[in-house]
Amino acid sequence: MTADTSTTATLSPSSLPSPSVSEEAVPAVHLRGLRRVFGTRAVLDGVDLSIARGEFVALLGASGTGKTTLLRILGALDRADEGTVLVPPVRTVVFQEPRLMPSKRVLANVTVGLPRGAATRETGLKALAEVGLERHAEAWPATLSGGEAQRVALARALVREPQLLLLDEPFAALDALTRLRMQDLVGDLVRRHRPAVLLVTHDVDEAVRLADRVVVLREGLFARDEAVTVQRPRDPADPAFADLRRRLLTDLGVH
Repeated sequence: MTADTSTTATLSPSSLPSPSVSEEAVPAVHLRGLRRVFGTRAVLDGVDLSIARGEFVALLGASGTGKTTLLRILGALDRADEGTVLVPPVRTVVFQEPRLMPSKRVLANVTVGLPRGAATRETGLKALAEVGLERHAEAWPATLSGGEAQRVALARALVREPQLLLLDEPFAALDALTRLRMQDLVGDLVRRHRPAVLLVTHDVDEAVRLADRVVVLREGLFARDEAVTVQRPRDPADPAFADLRRRLLTDLGVH
């Protein structure tokens, strides 16, 4: 068994390296030497990663390579066995399943856990308006389509104004057209709210379309960490888009 020598902390103004460095210069996520071991297998074997404030990072990798484990550690849903994990205090997660509470109406799902009152209700309605569902505030989750339910989950995450937004394959269960629409919506919302973002996905096109950087996880380490320089709006027919897609697929073992 690996000894737990990890350090998890939240970043704050007191975390600044020196008085001459502004708070904005501190990364939202800072990982060093991160290890997570299950049995005798190191799923994460000394990972280093920084994500800047407002930066969108997509994490690719084959099934079982530790993508969701890394996300869960950042979201305080799992622990590291070794290494340093510095994260902001306000983090939210959107999963593949919306995970709405069927006994609460849409607005109540969005504001769950927040203080009750007119201000919270107004904030929740604004969040629903951002995802185009303000008219569904009093609807029951059972009446929503898959895409609508996932938009509610996104509103619930963003209403808390997170400094770090964690997306665990949130579009995987959606049909192709709804998936594209949700990608556009997430891109717009992230540009508006400016959280740091880590998106776990198996979809190479999705990663290139949305992210500022793409990271490929393989055998417990990062095989690639590359800025996406394709001009926005990104078109899969763009030769630069196709070239990056080809390199990423090669990293993933798809030829």
